[in-house]
Amino acid sequence: MVRSINFVVLGKQEIASEFGKKGTETDLTLYDRKESDIIKTWVIPNGFPDKIQPLFQAINLAEYVILHVDKLDKFTGEQIIALDSLKKEKGILSHTFDVDETKLNMMIKGTVVENYLKVDQDKIKEEMDKLEPLTNDNPSEMIIDHCFDVKGVGTVILGKVTDGTVKQYDNLKLYPAGIDVLIKSIQMHDDPVSESVCPARVGLAVKGVKPDEVNRGDIISQEGLVDVKTEIVLDFQKNPFYKNDIAENQGCLVSIGLQIKAAKFSSISPLKLSFEKPVVCKKGQIAVILKPESSTIRILGSGTIQ
Repeated sequence: MVRSINFVVLGKQEIASEFGKKGTETDLTLYDRKESDIIKTWVIPNGFPDKIQPLFQAINLAEYVILHVDKLDKFTGEQIIALDSLKKEKGILSHTFDVDETKLNMMIKGTVVENYLKVDQDKIKEEMDKLEPLTNDNPSEMIIDHCFDVKGVGTVILGKVTDGTVKQYDNLKLYPAGIDVLIKSIQMHDDPVSESVCPARVGLAVKGVKPDEVNRGDIISQEGLVDVKTEIVLDFQKNPFYKNDIAENQGCLVSIGLQIKAAKFSSISPLKLSFEKPVVCKKGQIAVILKPESSTIRILGSGTIQ
């Protein structure tokens, strides 16, 4: 059985090219490499820092974090806050020679990053190679990051199996649309397989849905595993670095998994968000509220879905 590990590379993103071969490239770029029976994937949010959205999507695709700091600015601050908001506790931290370690330690104090394994840059790969695949046998679920039409094949979906196992000829549901989807074939690292165990990155040829019906962040799963909602309540914590007030009917963007959806505050206490379009979510999942137009920090706060 082929196993999988997924990393997000933050800070100096260019180091990802030292680890694997470049694959899919949009506002998220993926690098991968197969070593014996393990496929390793590194995702970088190359649309960041121009946009905040790819940062959260890249982090949500990974089990492990590689944070290689090359400057101490507000964007490094945003990456640290993003990792802390999403409770990404497993990671490796390094920095370039010109970064003041004392100042970096002050920036990460009290966050999940403070507990990352601290190494010199030349030891990153060595420490990465010690990390083990994380899997589970929950009911099957997959999160989608890209979708397109392939001549002679039809709709092809790229994404990550987040739970359980996805098998060829499975009949699953696409959410939030609720469309029935048949898995015609599965590829991992360009090789055909009959099944993929989480957290595998896969390409699926599917029947029952067209590419324009599929969005980044959509979920393919067994029926009834996820909720589809237009309003959620959060156990909310405001980011202490976000200084502006929030008010009812104010607009924002919300990051849940790979979804980035427009919403407004329908209530402040408790914090309730109303969405323009349905979102796929689960109780206990983390939602992060973003203000992309903010000139300072763009992360307003976060909380678990009640």
